[in-house]
Amino acid sequence: MPEETKDFAMFPHDWHSTAYVAEWITRDAARDPERRPLLQQMLSFAPFPRDAQLEVLDVGAGYGAVSEEVLQAFPAAWVTLQDYSQPMLDRARQRLADRSDHLRYVLCDLVDPSWPEQVGGPFDLAVSAIALHNLRAPEEIFACYRAVHDLLKPGGCFLNCDRFVEGMEPHLAELGKAGFGLVECPWRESPRAILVATRIGS
Repeated sequence: MPEETKDFAMFPHDWHSTAYVAEWITRDAARDPERRPLLQQMLSFAPFPRDAQLEVLDVGAGYGAVSEEVLQAFPAAWVTLQDYSQPMLDRARQRLADRSDHLRYVLCDLVDPSWPEQVGGPFDLAVSAIALHNLRAPEEIFACYRAVHDLLKPGGCFLNCDRFVEGMEPHLAELGKAGFGLVECPWRESPRAILVATRIGS
């Protein structure tokens, strides 16, 4: 779940470098005391019982922190981790080795129009945390929203915790345009917010 941190903000990310990713993860993991409760809060908005056998898509999964929390919240879930950084997915595979029978890893780029075909589906739940803003261009982020909608089953839910520096209102509007019948923002601490979007009907 790549996010620009203060120490890295002046430099371009190199998500394909094993050394860079290792250093970045070391710094990022130091934020766990703050981040883990936020991820748990995000997952509390998923409208499913704890024992549900969910098919889950982790968009921009990085080194597996979000998927780890998904499996804590929903132990019977099967999770597909998508990322375009092989070093990140390698670290996720190591991190989650004890749950490997419930995990699938897909290396693909969210700006590639074929990425939805590569991850499969349909899914009951899609999650993303501090990742999609890295696409930078609003049109790329909004295209991702449309793709996620189409990957969900009717009644499926998309949970997105991210940084919305330009404001979350355009994102709420675009989620509605993408076809989500119910779009909410149950938590906000600018510039971060949690958005919950539910696919209604077929």
